[in-house]
Amino acid sequence: MATFHQRVFSGMQPTSTLHLGNYLGALTNWVAMQETHECIYCVVDMHAITVWQDPADLTRAIREVTAAYVAAGIDTKKSIIFNQSQVHQHAELAWVFNCVARLGWLNRMTQFKEKAGKDKENASIGLYAYPALMAADILLYKATHVPVGEDQKQHLELARDIAQKFNNDFSAQIAEKGLGTGELGFFPQPEPMIQGPAPRVMSLRDGTKKMSKSDPSDYSRINLTDDAETIATKVRKAKTDPEALPSEEKGLEGRPEADNLVGIYAGLNGQTKAEVLGQFGGGQFSGFKGALVDLAVAKLSPIAGEMRRLLADVSHIDAILGEGAQRAEAIAAPIMRDVKDLVGFVSRR
Repeated sequence: MATFHQRVFSGMQPTSTLHLGNYLGALTNWVAMQETHECIYCVVDMHAITVWQDPADLTRAIREVTAAYVAAGIDTKKSIIFNQSQVHQHAELAWVFNCVARLGWLNRMTQFKEKAGKDKENASIGLYAYPALMAADILLYKATHVPVGEDQKQHLELARDIAQKFNNDFSAQIAEKGLGTGELGFFPQPEPMIQGPAPRVMSLRDGTKKMSKSDPSDYSRINLTDDAETIATKVRKAKTDPEALPSEEKGLEGRPEADNLVGIYAGLNGQTKAEVLGQFGGGQFSGFKGALVDLAVAKLSPIAGEMRRLLADVSHIDAILGEGAQRAEAIAAPIMRDVKDLVGFVSRR
């Protein structure tokens, strides 16, 4: 039976410094995936400009995110790392998908409503059409699996809808030109990839809010660029409550800050919350925070150090992105040529 080649695609926006939430929620899984899958990891700089970015800051952020990928353990020999804007086929396929997707589909995307807020008339067209570009990112490589968080599941469903509609709209041409994968069509139906219960990392200042790059307080998050002293200070200053740590997970209910710090320890140490509480339950936060400081510094400060080393040589970072873009385009270009052929465009031969 015909099947699509198994391939993983994912990416992060270079809109600010990556933090502990990005590391535990995505990067650690990405590193593990490259041992079992063919992986393409993109710095999605075209998505970043859906809202205004200072050009100099964007350039710095693209390189910084690339350094974070490598420092966290993504192997440039095993996986492809590149920035989206270097492979022009992303934009080309996005336009085709803008013409395949229906307005009603995009109107249902909740993230646009959240990001645009009340002033939707002042939002960019790019922010509105962003899910079609995300679909193009995935399907340009005929990726079969996409690691996604809760906030991106709706966009992946849209990518599946676009793939199906393209396959249906051009089914006759796909069959005539022999460009499909059996009855599966030209594009696959990408599947969400869930690698165990990725911890939801919350703000160190407010356990009810997600750790965010946009929070005005730098003490709300641990950045991947933070040195050992900064990491230790932020953990010690993290908000807690006056009660002792419970011995069972049920005791974390209604205690968001305690739940968050236990979850962070568990994520960094590869444990469950129950295992962490089995070790520290009944103790005061002062002792637990000391252990968390030691663990966080041991796990994260080497990443920050390696990022600093990499970023000291911008030409090396740019070479990683350039080589990755060449490898990505080698996959993307033939697929985009076939798309143009199926749509009916006349191309240079």
